[in-house]
Amino acid sequence: MAQEESFISHLVELRDRLIKSLILVLIMFGVCFYFSRDIMLFLSLPLYEALPPGSKPVFLAGEGAFFTLTKVAFLSALLFSLPWVLYQAWAFVAPGLYEHEKRFALPLIMSSVFFLVVGIGFAYLFVLPAAYKFFFSFAEGTGAEIMQDLQKYWDFTLAIFFGFGVAFEVPVVEMLLVKLGMVTQQQLRDVRRYVIVGAFVAAAILTPPDVLSQFMLAIPLILLYELGIFLAGFITAYSRNPESANTEPDGAATAAAGDGAGDKAPVVAPSSDKPQA
Repeated sequence: MAQEESFISHLVELRDRLIKSLILVLIMFGVCFYFSRDIMLFLSLPLYEALPPGSKPVFLAGEGAFFTLTKVAFLSALLFSLPWVLYQAWAFVAPGLYEHEKRFALPLIMSSVFFLVVGIGFAYLFVLPAAYKFFFSFAEGTGAEIMQDLQKYWDFTLAIFFGFGVAFEVPVVEMLLVKLGMVTQQQLRDVRRYVIVGAFVAAAILTPPDVLSQFMLAIPLILLYELGIFLAGFITAYSRNPESANTEPDGAATAAAGDGAGDKAPVVAPSSDKPQA
């Protein structure tokens, strides 16, 4: 009966935290939809800068503007609400974690959000401008007039943001694998050569077919992998289970005390016999 009540209480708490997360996402969606035109204009700056002088992007259909702005508002609301959603998830699972697990889980969540934002920012500042400059220079060589659809631009931008956001989570994945004991820091070093080849292969698939864009993804991936190896060293050195660490010394001390007691030599009392005259 007690277990059933505990299970129901956990379900109630999970429902409450999901509702709190959903409420904030809906509120942020309303705010972001109100500013969706400004957000879309900000996200379109790399496109405007790459377009030929005197031209501007278009919507090929009227409904394209509505669906694009709605998608921009929803994804922006998710990104802005992410810290609160992760906090709710953390507050739900934290009571069931050991103290050493809490010390690892919270920095892991914070670092995952940090690397996600850094990956999106890197794609926005460097990858999108380089990609569209390449696209338009290639199109101008055909002699055709360029008319860029904003809906297609946003779909491409979303794919780039997602790809770079996930790619920049490489250090977090490495730290998690080391923490779970699935790999060691030395094993990560041993497969470094394969990771370098895989980074360039991934860059060739995810970026436009020019050398500059490929290097803009491959080099950060390699550097992030090296950063993950470096951070994994801290996990190996400082992440220990305090419960097991506290248990072993007590047993060892007891065994040592017992061995010490058994090794003592018997005490011989001095003789009281005196020499007779």
